[in-house]
Amino acid sequence: MSAALAERLRALQRQAGKSRPLASPSPLGEEVARSQPTPQVPDNIRRLLGLRTRTLAAVPTPRAYDRHLPGDEIAPGLRYLESRHEPPALPPAIDARFARDFTDVARDDVLCFDTETTGLAGGTGTRAFMIGAADLIDGQLRIRQLLTTTLAAEQAMLETFARWLSPATVLVSYNGRSYDAPLLKARYRLARLPCPVSPLAHLDLLHPARRRWRGRWENCRLATIEHRVLGVVREDDLPGSEAPRAWRDYLAGGPATDLRRVLAHNHTDVRSLAALLAHLSG
Repeated sequence: MSAALAERLRALQRQAGKSRPLASPSPLGEEVARSQPTPQVPDNIRRLLGLRTRTLAAVPTPRAYDRHLPGDEIAPGLRYLESRHEPPALPPAIDARFARDFTDVARDDVLCFDTETTGLAGGTGTRAFMIGAADLIDGQLRIRQLLTTTLAAEQAMLETFARWLSPATVLVSYNGRSYDAPLLKARYRLARLPCPVSPLAHLDLLHPARRRWRGRWENCRLATIEHRVLGVVREDDLPGSEAPRAWRDYLAGGPATDLRRVLAHNHTDVRSLAALLAHLSG
């Protein structure tokens, strides 16, 4: 490398700040030095000298999620939804002899119910974050739903559901004797609340459905019976297995889109229970 080129490279390094500048002879000299603009080094020379360009990291913009949920907040973290529909054809005294240990059931005592939970394995670590119920009142099918949006709202949900029950209530479910009812009993016990579910008659439609349609359809899941027997077609339905994830995502600050789909899924479940009861007793 020629002496002239070497001197030119040293001058560029001093301009880029790699070489420490000489001390100013006086405070006035320091002030003048600070006021001088820093010379800009061309990109090709910076690459030649091995200098890096400092860039500022971009600050991520928080995403704005759709957090809207329907219904009214009736307690901190507890939402209530209610709707009315055309009732199924149920007589005042429902012939329930299609189920073992049942004869006639008063229509006004029937409460169809279904839960959405934090897991399908059961156990004391699993909780219900949503309860849906359907009954007949004033000539209409009333559907009520409770949804917790915080962990602390569980007790308020359990207390509210207990007020929907009376000693004469006949619970109607689909596999609820094996899953939903034991789960609720455990949650009432853990919350140190009187359990209103234990003393009630419980008509589980899964077993009569299996006796009637086992081997005829591909399975006896409620969605299959809805489609094959009741003519119900679910649109944009979120599978029940996705419900725990949708609820956890919402609690973590995520969107409410899938949680609204869980509400719709639960709504269809309890409405179909009333229709299936009418079909089996007809």
